[in-house]
Amino acid sequence: MNCLKLNFNQLNRTQLLALCNEQIQICKAQWQKDIYAFILEWFDEKLHVQAQTSGSTGAPKPIDLEKEKMIQSAKMTGEFFNFEKGQTALLCLSPQFIAGKMMLVRAIIWQMQLICIEPDGHPLKELNQPIDFAAMIPLQVLNSIHNTDQIQQIKSILIGGGAIDQKLNEQIQKLNTQFYASFGMTETLSHIAIKTLNGSNKSNTYKALKGITLSVDERNCLEIDAPKLLNKRITTNDIVKLISNSEFEWIGRHDHVINSGGLKLFPEQIEEKLIPFIDEPFFLIGIPDEHLGEKMILIIESEKKNEEEKKKIQAKIDAYLEKFQRPRDIFFLSKFERTLTNKIQRKASLTRLTEKN
Repeated sequence: MNCLKLNFNQLNRTQLLALCNEQIQICKAQWQKDIYAFILEWFDEKLHVQAQTSGSTGAPKPIDLEKEKMIQSAKMTGEFFNFEKGQTALLCLSPQFIAGKMMLVRAIIWQMQLICIEPDGHPLKELNQPIDFAAMIPLQVLNSIHNTDQIQQIKSILIGGGAIDQKLNEQIQKLNTQFYASFGMTETLSHIAIKTLNGSNKSNTYKALKGITLSVDERNCLEIDAPKLLNKRITTNDIVKLISNSEFEWIGRHDHVINSGGLKLFPEQIEEKLIPFIDEPFFLIGIPDEHLGEKMILIIESEKKNEEEKKKIQAKIDAYLEKFQRPRDIFFLSKFERTLTNKIQRKASLTRLTEKN
């Protein structure tokens, strides 16, 4: 198995730094160098580490993160999942981004044994040992879920970095592994709330980690007050249904809402209903319309681009969705624009479609 094994339960700081300084000079794989580089950065004299935002709401940009706040985040996550010294965790995400960095910090703080593998779309292809905790993006889970023996070697998997569609959600219900969805961003040092996706505690709502207080603004967008993680309250663009000051149901992104003929349409909610009918990646988005203000269109990532295929999809949709939820037109784009963490960039993809037509 092409992996690194870092036992933070056995290596003291001096041994760890010596190992990293030695290995970063001789290892050839960039993903391994990135891991050693982060550990060296973590133990230097600076109070911050530098991360990069994913680019989901704009161009990726560098951001400084306080080490002390990252420690607090790691402690809060560990308390939620009942981490114990010596447990085994899996790192299959790039340490260039916050999710990968925080996996390393959690392993260091909780003195875990960390199994590190190359961050690609098939993280479990060579897994041959039990794992207590792993964090993955939806694509990694989707690519791994067919091999039930391997994925069920992992006790708990935290999914983040993208939406969990209906198909994936249905598949994980059949497994013994406990799955969770995370809510957070680079600025909040990974997740601030977690939703249980399967098992006896399955829930439709996200629950905030201990010490975090939630509220909403006049748009019903989530506000996060987390003194141990943030220097000030953060207002997001995520529209939610607030259940209490520690629990919410996610509705959609405010910047994705389509105002069509006086109706507010939430694309993410309608997309969930369309998943059974469309095999390729897709999204709904609003474009200017003389009569409606905005009209909702469906864009599918596909090379098909023919009227027959378009009519077949439209017929399925029209028979299933209410009239106001149906897209006014369907377009095909050979390749979507995506962030570095594989999230679809809706506006950039729409611009690309417009330029091609």
